[in-house]
Amino acid sequence: MKFIIDDANVEAIKALYEYFPVEGVTTNPSILAKSGRQPYDVLKEIRGIIGQDADLHVQVVSKKAENMITEAAKMRAELGENTFIKVPTTREGLKAMKALAADGVKITATAIYTPMQAFLAAKAGAAYAAPYVNRIDNLGADGIATVKKIHDIFKNNGLKTEVLAASFKNSQQVQELCAYGIGAATIASDVMEGLIKNDSVVAAVEAFTKDFEGLCGEGKTMENC
Repeated sequence: MKFIIDDANVEAIKALYEYFPVEGVTTNPSILAKSGRQPYDVLKEIRGIIGQDADLHVQVVSKKAENMITEAAKMRAELGENTFIKVPTTREGLKAMKALAADGVKITATAIYTPMQAFLAAKAGAAYAAPYVNRIDNLGADGIATVKKIHDIFKNNGLKTEVLAASFKNSQQVQELCAYGIGAATIASDVMEGLIKNDSVVAAVEAFTKDFEGLCGEGKTMENC
């Protein structure tokens, strides 16, 4: 499973890239709005942090297919050809996906709530399909089960499209999909940090340090004991 950061906070992205084995960044119009900055300013800075080869997912705002296609061309010109164009999985979105895929554009189908949405997006040429785990739960359905079903539909139908699971509220959801072999997950910075945050681990490390310093002296390590 690829781990991708779901954020436009440049400092948070820098910190996660320094410590975590992450492989890209996803954004959407709401996430960009939270940054309080002009979209291309922050996106170009993110591209500079993650490099040209990393996945950067950026969403169109237009509602008509023709305008989505125009936006996609602008985004790729500004941010590089390795930019995944996020297209909502609507009727117009499917039309745009078909046209973009025919031109070799990398597409992430987003705003997915049902397996059939994901299947249609895959047939339209999307490289990734992004179902919203927590938002599906909030509608009274089962987000994890929906993502697993989408994954199975892709595999059973010989489709190359991968799941990019999104909208997580906790690390348990991420773990369950990781165990199932989902292709990728885009995770908010706080949830990403929660994947490794554990008071028991901290306590164990402190105990190891205390015992070693009792043997060799305060501040001593295996480098200078």
